[in-house]
Amino acid sequence: VVIRLLEIKFSFNLETVMAAPMTNDQSCFFALALGVSFLKCLLINAYHSTDFEVHRNWLALTHSLPVPQWYYEATSEWTLDYPPLFAWFEYGLSHIAWFFDKEMLVVQNLNYASPATILFQRLSVIVADVVFFYAVKECCKCLREDKGKDLLGKPSFILTVLLLWNFGLLIVDHIHFQYNGFLFGVLLLSIARHFQNRHFEGALLFSVLFNLKHIYLYIAPAYGIYLLRCFCFTQSNADGSLQWRSFSVVRLVTLGTIVLSTFAVSFGPFIALGQLPQVLSRLFPFKRGLCHAYWAPNIWALYNIADKAFSILGVKFKLLDINKLPKASMTGGLVQEFQHSVLPSVSPLATLVCTLLSILPALFRIWHRPNGARGFLRCLVICALGSFMFGWHVHEKAILMAILPLRFSCFSVRSVQKNSQQLPIKIFLMLLFTIFSLTSLKTLFRKGGALLNPLEATYLLGLIPLELICEFVYPLTVWQKTFPFLPLMLTSVYCALGVTYAFIRLYISLLTCSDNTKKIKTQ
Repeated sequence: VVIRLLEIKFSFNLETVMAAPMTNDQSCFFALALGVSFLKCLLINAYHSTDFEVHRNWLALTHSLPVPQWYYEATSEWTLDYPPLFAWFEYGLSHIAWFFDKEMLVVQNLNYASPATILFQRLSVIVADVVFFYAVKECCKCLREDKGKDLLGKPSFILTVLLLWNFGLLIVDHIHFQYNGFLFGVLLLSIARHFQNRHFEGALLFSVLFNLKHIYLYIAPAYGIYLLRCFCFTQSNADGSLQWRSFSVVRLVTLGTIVLSTFAVSFGPFIALGQLPQVLSRLFPFKRGLCHAYWAPNIWALYNIADKAFSILGVKFKLLDINKLPKASMTGGLVQEFQHSVLPSVSPLATLVCTLLSILPALFRIWHRPNGARGFLRCLVICALGSFMFGWHVHEKAILMAILPLRFSCFSVRSVQKNSQQLPIKIFLMLLFTIFSLTSLKTLFRKGGALLNPLEATYLLGLIPLELICEFVYPLTVWQKTFPFLPLMLTSVYCALGVTYAFIRLYISLLTCSDNTKKIKTQ
């Protein structure tokens, strides 16, 4: 599904951008946006994770403390670990929060969650999603539409639903609690601007995004190579190779000025205070360990389970001394460093090298055969997935950084809720979104054969018994108390297989795609 979506849903008109959609399309867009906003309001009193307290604490410390203390404050364990621009965002929100409940802005009020506090923080996420709505609308303008198609068959309608009603984003932002919609809105708007040949705006938006959340560092190479190759070099030879004499120093200097100015506004005050090392130590806390407590379904999940299997076999065949093996801290639900039992332990430097190696072929591809903004988007997705597959301390929801630019979500969100009463809501939303995704994409790709091959269909169907076992069967067994994190481990490993498969297929698609513009238009 992901591959076929990549082949058509981003088949942008590389020569011109379509005019604004018709009034009926606009009405449909606003209806979808309004509908999902109402749904978010219904989730205001839903379960929220520790990230709710994280952001409440950031509201309090930015409001109550002077700037020099922001990155030193440690009353709460949830210290400020986002870039300064997001800290200023929290600072701005705190002045509105004051009118809801002043007590939420007291640093010492740990785990404070009054009804007014919950209402404000939930509404702040909902209102911030306006940026996401606007970005989706701009992306839809870049799509080519076939005249005469009914509404349900239009790529722009399908794209709007798959983004605005994205199940993973709803769960992560409006139940779990974060501001991912706002951040992804900035990312999608930046991508849209590049498709619209408004490259300075696209660069500025990405610079702002990076200074809001530094996880987007992983896709910075795609931006850097693309802008250098396709914008700073203004012409290519007939065979697509680089024309060195076309290099524009003015464009490079302008881009550099935009990026440096953004960083100066964000980090400047802390550099002036001599606090840059302290800020960086908060942004890159390598002591957190290779994996998050809830393993992201990436290569390290498979590595961990292989190490566990080897250690069990080694003890069984008396090749290893059980008393000398490290404890199973990697499955204990704690965020910390640990040593592997049999396989070599992985260092932050090793993950960095693996990540760079995983994205280098994609970067070389867009340098030698850029294929315009469409090639840039393919490379961006590869960079996002590469960082997810091989990065250090990756959270499972980081998969959204690759999925949303693809305008598709097959995000298999695991139980971010700890309230079993809300399990039916999660399942219902997931089923609705999945059914629409498959049916609409099948309609869109009806001329391209089967949407899924037998292997892919079998794998997706395997998620059903996995969910039943983890949610309903396993809690009734005697192993629940002894191995409480086993269901999460099984889910991580199973999903890691699927994500690895998708990563390989995407790479094959990138490296074998045609450079012929006519073929792109035919798709």
